[in-house]
Amino acid sequence: MSTQSHTINHGFGIGELSRRSGVAVPNIRYYEEIAILPKAGRRPGGQRSYGQDDLRRLAFVKNCRALGYPLDQVRKLIHLSVAQNRSCTEARDLALHQLGEIREKRAELRRLEIELRRQIASCDAVCLNGPAPCCTILTELADTTGPFGGDRQP
Repeated sequence: MSTQSHTINHGFGIGELSRRSGVAVPNIRYYEEIAILPKAGRRPGGQRSYGQDDLRRLAFVKNCRALGYPLDQVRKLIHLSVAQNRSCTEARDLALHQLGEIREKRAELRRLEIELRRQIASCDAVCLNGPAPCCTILTELADTTGPFGGDRQP
């Protein structure tokens, strides 16, 4: 994967890169702006021109993002992908760290699921079909001492 900006008189435009990669045009421009994707070469008319290396880099980025890697980690993985003198252990360590982040998020989602189930059960048992302002779900959401009230964050 090339990290240099390139000048090409052939290739495909940003719309075609978007279509081929499944990445939206504004995201492609943003990735160029923050140097995750090299600046595009330009055709004689000034339009951006991309090649297969750009498509591969964009696929790499898209796959990293699909796995939840933040952009700073994506940047590190890109650097590792072209660094002959670096160990793949570094990529493994980044993946291991990302796995830990995903596990933490999954645990938080489980806590949220339990709370939402509890709220639904309370509504079913206490106030279902009653007036909305008396709904246990709505009153609990407004309660500053409830499970997420006050300074507590979900």
